[in-house]
Amino acid sequence: MKVYVVVPTYNERDNIALLIERVLEQLDSIHVLVVDDNSPDGTGEIVDRIASANPRVHILHRKGKMGLGSAYCEGFTIALQHGADYIVEMDADFSHDPATIPVFIEKMKDYDLVIGSRYLNGISVVNWPLRRLMLSYFANVYTRLVTGLKLQDCTSGFKCFRRSAIESIDLDAIHSDGYSFQIEMNYRCVENGFRVGEVPIIFIDRHAGSSKMSKRIVREAVTMVWKLKLGSLVRKTTGRGNRRAP
Repeated sequence: MKVYVVVPTYNERDNIALLIERVLEQLDSIHVLVVDDNSPDGTGEIVDRIASANPRVHILHRKGKMGLGSAYCEGFTIALQHGADYIVEMDADFSHDPATIPVFIEKMKDYDLVIGSRYLNGISVVNWPLRRLMLSYFANVYTRLVTGLKLQDCTSGFKCFRRSAIESIDLDAIHSDGYSFQIEMNYRCVENGFRVGEVPIIFIDRHAGSSKMSKRIVREAVTMVWKLKLGSLVRKTTGRGNRRAP
C-alpha cells in the first residue's frame, strides 16, 4: 500500500518542515508531495533540502501562483504516476492534524473517498471569527440543497481518495479553485458511483502565515454548484459522463 499526501504551498516556510516530519511519522507507506507555487519566502528550497535526504519526500516547483485546484490536479497526476493507492490532500499550515491520516486509511476499507468533516458532530472549528464560521456553515447548507450531496462538509480540504476515484475524473477538465474545487471533486466522485464517507475532525485555523481566502473564491463556489447540477442533468439527458465506479 502506497499513500501520497499532496500539500500545495505558497509562503509556508514556517510550517513545512515540521509538517513533513509529522506526516511521515504516521505510516511507513506515506510519501509527501509538495506542490510549491514559487514561494518567495523559500518554501521550495526548504523542501528541496528535505527531499534530497529522504526518498519519501517529493516536490513539484511551479512558476507562480496558479491556483489551489490546479496544484492538486497536478499533484494527483504525479501521485498516480508514482503508483499511489491512496491520495490525501491537506493544508500546509497545521489546520489539519496529520494524526487523522491513519484514520482516513482505516476508513478506506468501506469508502472510496473519505472527507474530514468539521460539521459531522456539530461544529468543530477553532479560531475562526463568527462571520467566517457562519459563511462556511451556510455555504455547505446551500451546496447540499443545490447539488443533493449528502455530506455535512462539502468544502473540507482534508480528505483521502482511492486511486480509482481520481482516475474516474478528467482532471484536465477541472478548472475550479478553492472551495469550489473541493465541492467539484466530491460531486464527481458521487456522480461516478463511488462511495463517499466522512469522519469528524477538529479544524484549527492557521498557526503561522496568512489566510488565502478571498471573495473571488467564495463567488466561484456559489456559481459552481449550479454548473455542476446543470452539467449533471445534461449528461444524464445525453448519456455522456465520466468513467464510473466498477
